[in-house]
Amino acid sequence: MPAARDLIELLKPVTWFPPMWAFGCGVVSAGGGAPFWVILGGLLLAGPVVCAMSQACNDWFDRHVDAINEPDRPIPSGRIAGTWGLRIAIFWTLLGLVLGAALGPWGLGATLVAATLAWAYSAPPFRLKANGWLGAAATGFAYEGLPWITGAALTLNAAPRWEVWTVALLYAAGAHGIMTLNDFKAIEGDRQFGIRSLPVQLGPDVAARIACAVMALSQVAVIALLLSWGMAVVAGLVTLALAVQLLMMPRLLADPEGRAPWYNGVGVGPYVAGMMASAYAISTLPGGA
Repeated sequence: MPAARDLIELLKPVTWFPPMWAFGCGVVSAGGGAPFWVILGGLLLAGPVVCAMSQACNDWFDRHVDAINEPDRPIPSGRIAGTWGLRIAIFWTLLGLVLGAALGPWGLGATLVAATLAWAYSAPPFRLKANGWLGAAATGFAYEGLPWITGAALTLNAAPRWEVWTVALLYAAGAHGIMTLNDFKAIEGDRQFGIRSLPVQLGPDVAARIACAVMALSQVAVIALLLSWGMAVVAGLVTLALAVQLLMMPRLLADPEGRAPWYNGVGVGPYVAGMMASAYAISTLPGGA
């Protein structure tokens, strides 16, 4: 039986924030008003259950790669031995399906999509992460788009309006760049095991430029939508958030391999702040959520 501290490390609580924040954006974009237990259940589903499940799944199928990139992780270090890593991933998947079903059809449907993406991302034969374009797209949608749409759907107990879908998917597309930068920490192991992340495929310099462009262009599209809806103040806030990121990007591009973790630590904050501002703007549009 793994020790509790090793189990927590395997489930990587630091990664839970993005999907939980996106779920909160969904709740806000739908105007709020959902029962407390629905919001709490959705937050638990997005972070400590589904996201944690994806981390356990990825660590199990990446144990050989992590032996090079992060040998101190619980599985390659032997602290979680045998098939315990796989069993934890399966158990957390089942836990997610139970919690999703308790939240109703939208919760169950979202969990099924998330679980499918998580296993397809890491496990053979699909192993989407083996191609940086597909892997970053899957994780960007799973971390930002899907929880946002789920939060809105659970709040409304119905399909969200098209504006919710559009803005959520734009921010999910921008998250492709964030996920690409996250791959910089694993370049050596990915290269040795044939995982063609964008830093491996294109080299760190080109991959970083593409990541920055994808993040910026998605936010430009959101700003254009906000302006078309007459939301000039919120459009200005998102523009300010983008400007802060643009000021940081030259430092990243000067040494992308060395500074990708730095940018993910400080540059993503303005990005997610713009998400919440956009969610609020949607909630104020005429015609209800």
